[in-house]
Amino acid sequence: MSTQAKAPDVFNPFLSGNYAPVSEETVADCVEVIGKIPEDLNGHFLRIGPNPVYVPDPATYHIFDGDGMIHAVQFDKGRATYRNRFVDTEGLRKERAKGTWIWKGMAAMGDFVKGVAPPAEGLMKNTANTAMVYHNKTLYALMEAAPPHRMSLPGLDTEGEYNFGGKLRHPFTAHPKVDAVTGEMITFGYSPMPPYLTHSVVSAEGEIVHTAPITIPKGVMMHDCAITEHYTVFLDMPITFDFVRAMAGGLMLDWEPENGSRLGVVPRMGTDKDVKWFDVDTSMVFHVSNAWEEGDEVIVQASRSLRTDVARATENAGNHADMADQLGQLYEWRLDMKTGAVSERHLDTRHHCDFTRINDDLCGRKSRYTYAARFDLDHDALFNAALKYDDRTGEVLVHELGDNRWGGEGVFCKRDGAAAEDDGYLVLFVWDANSQRSECLVIDARDFTAPPVARIMIPSRVPFGFHAGWVPAG
Repeated sequence: MSTQAKAPDVFNPFLSGNYAPVSEETVADCVEVIGKIPEDLNGHFLRIGPNPVYVPDPATYHIFDGDGMIHAVQFDKGRATYRNRFVDTEGLRKERAKGTWIWKGMAAMGDFVKGVAPPAEGLMKNTANTAMVYHNKTLYALMEAAPPHRMSLPGLDTEGEYNFGGKLRHPFTAHPKVDAVTGEMITFGYSPMPPYLTHSVVSAEGEIVHTAPITIPKGVMMHDCAITEHYTVFLDMPITFDFVRAMAGGLMLDWEPENGSRLGVVPRMGTDKDVKWFDVDTSMVFHVSNAWEEGDEVIVQASRSLRTDVARATENAGNHADMADQLGQLYEWRLDMKTGAVSERHLDTRHHCDFTRINDDLCGRKSRYTYAARFDLDHDALFNAALKYDDRTGEVLVHELGDNRWGGEGVFCKRDGAAAEDDGYLVLFVWDANSQRSECLVIDARDFTAPPVARIMIPSRVPFGFHAGWVPAG
């Protein structure tokens, strides 16, 4: 028997409070604003996340499982319009036609190991709930185990899965990287079965022009990558897929520190034989901020934690003990391509953060500023401030969101006619638990600690979600 996610039979933090899904799709002008919406901010701010329609068992529902929903604020010469739409995936349409759930999500990994037959409709549902990328004038909604979905702007209509003319033959990461200089998009896919890792390059015109498998010892959850002008950097971290472990009663996906941590650097059009691997201190990276080249060195900066227990997120919710080592801090590796030497260091030990972002025009080139969301150490998976890191001076600026106000990933959005790297705004959604309202904040990136230049009241609740993006007008 199915259970509607909005009314779970048992308590699950990822189905409750501001994690609870919304069922309505809304289009409305944002007429209530504290401050003033800048007239030089024009484009689409987008945030995607899990918004389940059907849940087979609220006790085992994982935050990764929900159907994708995009929440958008369209900025147009000082005005703002809000809209939210489900990503209308084939899987969601099949479940709606049946009137109940078909796929179990993360819980299905246990069934797979036990030999339980998958649904007749297929092994898994492409939820398209994790992130977005804009490339070749096309918006894609992504999850990292399936093809991307093409979406329209501004309407957010789902145009369906896309396999790049049949050339996409591997899972498509949630975090491809777009080189703003060449227009190329670099993507990859990981798998619990060989080939464990495959990477591809998509031309500026939207055609896959290079694909090659990369050898790693076993399947790992590889959520992100980095690029530089000439290289792609892969993250071989110890959150592994292990059939033997699962058959013995453990988890199919789990933390395995014995697997170690490595960074693999491969030329953009390279193959397996070209990869140079660098062993680094055992750790976990979900999100990279940026990477670039300096002489013989490749520099990688990311949010790095000592370990992760993400596969047990539901069962561990509410347990704050020993959580700090699972929360990221800004970190740097310097990889010498000539000697093989590695140096690594913390860039910040005061704050725990994730959702690291830069001015996307500098992806793969040296950048000065990184923006991040600061973890609230008193609440699971919530963020109570936005951070701005200055790589040149080491300064860290903090924009506090206020008591009982939590945000998510902030995106740097250039102002029209921007003349400097930080000439623009950081835009993010915030949930105010005091007023029980959602807001869109517009923060002046060059006056970061000042009050927002605009607090836009959203006419619908925006649940906590995953990744955000910005598509400029024009």
